Amino acid sequence: MNTSIPTDLRSSRAGGAGMIALILIVVLLVGGGGCYASTYNKLVNQQETVDAAFSQVDNQYKRRNDLMDQLVATVKGSASYESGVLKEVTEARASVGQMKAPEDPAAQTAFLEAQAKVGGALGRLMLVAEAYPDLKATAGFRDLQTQIEGTENRIAVARKDFIDAIKAYNSKLRGFPGNIIGGMAGFEKTEQPTMATPEEREVPNIDFGDE
Repeated sequence: MNTSIPTDLRSSRAGGAGMIALILIVVLLVGGGGCYASTYNKLVNQQETVDAAFSQVDNQYKRRNDLMDQLVATVKGSASYESGVLKEVTEARASVGQMKAPEDPAAQTAFLEAQAKVGGALGRLMLVAEAYPDLKATAGFRDLQTQIEGTENRIAVARKDFIDAIKAYNSKLRGFPGNIIGGMAGFEKTEQPTMATPEEREVPNIDFGDE
């Protein structure tokens, strides 16, 4: 009895197996390509979110710097006391006046630390100004004080959003398949900046002397 498989049947089976293999390859390629594209786009979007969040931080710092100029002018015209604090504020303000917000994440920390020094100097000026009732009574000073307090609150919110955006981006980049696709596409981890310096956390010690 002849039990051999006919040639046309063997060819049909081989063709069917080849077709299945081809379909699997196509599915893998399409699925892999879709996964790559989806992960890549998400990394791009999150990276853009980090940049946008930092820009918002910078915008709030610019607003504070503008208000500081007005505050210094108001205090100079209304109070007479040791000029050391005003000088410190003016110098701190000048140190960041010509700085452009850096795009390099490593340089952003230095930028934020410089802005923190401005905030520390501003805090000391506001404390000193509290000792001058005539100054506190002026409408101009009260308005500036309110605006500065509001700006400091917005800075705190913007900085938190910036930290959260970096965290989300880094988490996506470290997880699978972001770690593989991110490495292939050249994405790099963004370091969290030092948002609060010891100077920011320190409570200023103001000595009014005999005044």
